Amino acid sequence: MMSSTRRHNLLGPAVLCLVLLMAPLFIPTYWTMILSEILIMGLMAISFNLLLGYTGLLSFGQGAFFGMGAYSAALMLQAGYQNLLLILLVGILAALLAALIVGFFSVRLDEIFFAMITLGFGMLFFSIAHNWLDVTGGSDGLPVFTLPSVKFFGSELTFYTPINMYYLVFTLVLVGIILLWLIVHSPFGLILTSLRENKQRVAFIGGNVKILRVVAFALSGAFTGLSGVLFCLFNNMATPEFMHWSFSAKPVIMSIIGGTGVFLGPLFGAAIFFVLEQVIIQFTENWMLFLGIVLVPIVLFFPQGVFGTLRNRFFKQGVK
Repeated sequence: MMSSTRRHNLLGPAVLCLVLLMAPLFIPTYWTMILSEILIMGLMAISFNLLLGYTGLLSFGQGAFFGMGAYSAALMLQAGYQNLLLILLVGILAALLAALIVGFFSVRLDEIFFAMITLGFGMLFFSIAHNWLDVTGGSDGLPVFTLPSVKFFGSELTFYTPINMYYLVFTLVLVGIILLWLIVHSPFGLILTSLRENKQRVAFIGGNVKILRVVAFALSGAFTGLSGVLFCLFNNMATPEFMHWSFSAKPVIMSIIGGTGVFLGPLFGAAIFFVLEQVIIQFTENWMLFLGIVLVPIVLFFPQGVFGTLRNRFFKQGVK
């Protein structure tokens, strides 16, 4: 028999899935597209939180892996490949390889030094994407004119309509989040949490801190690459801006808003970020200024993030 606590822990995510599944049937097309973007960036933020919230590593280079996924998808589509699974795998593997390389040189450092070296690598990737005109299109980026399709019950399912694209994004983001949840709640995830708390103790009991961090960094990069592939399909383009440090700051902000100590906190942080952006932009083009003004009290009065603080206050037995 499933315990009442476990049923309570699963009820919230189940209700959230049901709401997200039904949402496009009741909201305007514009907000369906916004919701697609929230899910994609939410997956990126949760992937980033595998580093910050569970391993204790602050990376400012996640945009590089997001861009690797996006550019891999764009290049394959421009080359005529239409197999969705192949495009996803290549994008994830490209981001995974890039994360392994960056992680190998980065994880031996801690705190601000780690953050700075990931920032440096991220800007290196941005410079390559911005200047390699023959491959990446430079500052103009790579446009995508065709999208892959999927055979579904004998018919061909395409993703040119916002609602079809939404359900593609929803399905793949859900798979990604479930896999990340399994990683976080596995013995490996517990070791990562131990690294965050005290890496010296992990080393004393025989854990290889460097290898553990590299694996965590690579996994985070791979799932970030998946979100990059999805954003390329959603946005019909890959641009160097995905690799810029300012784009890498987005999952940091989203995780802090939602709560780094809660698994789904960054997803709620992404929703808050985009909703605030859409509301503020209705009144002024300088939305970043007013977004910053709104974020200051959020950080001050919600020290564990909006979702984390509310969960701890009202649902102390909630999902970790």
